[in-house]
Amino acid sequence: MSSKPDKGARRRRLTERLEALRERAFLLEQELKTYTKDYFRVCIFGSARIKPEDEIYQMTHELGRLLGHDGIDVLTGGGPGLMEAANKGVLLGKEQSGSKSKSFGISIELPFEKDDNEHLDIKHHHRRFSSRLDDFMRLSNAIVCMPGGIGTLLELYFSWQLLQVGHMADRPIILLQRSFWEGLIEWTKDIQVEGGLVSPGDLRWVTIVDSPQEAMKVISEHYQHFSERKEALGGPPKL
Repeated sequence: MSSKPDKGARRRRLTERLEALRERAFLLEQELKTYTKDYFRVCIFGSARIKPEDEIYQMTHELGRLLGHDGIDVLTGGGPGLMEAANKGVLLGKEQSGSKSKSFGISIELPFEKDDNEHLDIKHHHRRFSSRLDDFMRLSNAIVCMPGGIGTLLELYFSWQLLQVGHMADRPIILLQRSFWEGLIEWTKDIQVEGGLVSPGDLRWVTIVDSPQEAMKVISEHYQHFSERKEALGGPPKL
């Protein structure tokens, strides 16, 4: 006499297998970090909707150009809008200086963003936001948030919380365009900090700037600290 499959037992087996895969993925990620920690890279987040004629697009392009000129790799989501602006700027900057900077696109499957932009040296593709965000954090040493929508806020808060709970090495979060970001930070201070929901020290990672040049100053200071740590451990950082 045949019995019906025990759905509960099968579910438990699948859950156990999934947990084992997650643990294996975590161990692989930790090992992979040892091969990327020598490189200094900047992650730029921002809207996919902003057009080339917009001032913020041009500012993002200029920031990418400055980073590429100085030989610093740049990571974006690889899509249109401000992601394209940053990647395009990197390629121009390294062409101008002869640096070896790389333009990364960390992309994801979305129904309304079909293709990567055309200004990428290296592409990583993800099906899930969670693994994509982990890739951004693993590869980057500084984070720049340009104006954007819900996706940009997700990226900002994901980065910020990892710093808050000590799950990620210290790095600056730079918010570029004061008129866009200042209200959010003031709300954080007035409501969350004053209400005891956020510690005042949690704001120490965040800096608001108004130009690519100001952003570069913060990035350069962090790069100097990064270089000093690497030299103390036996070698300069790789660009």
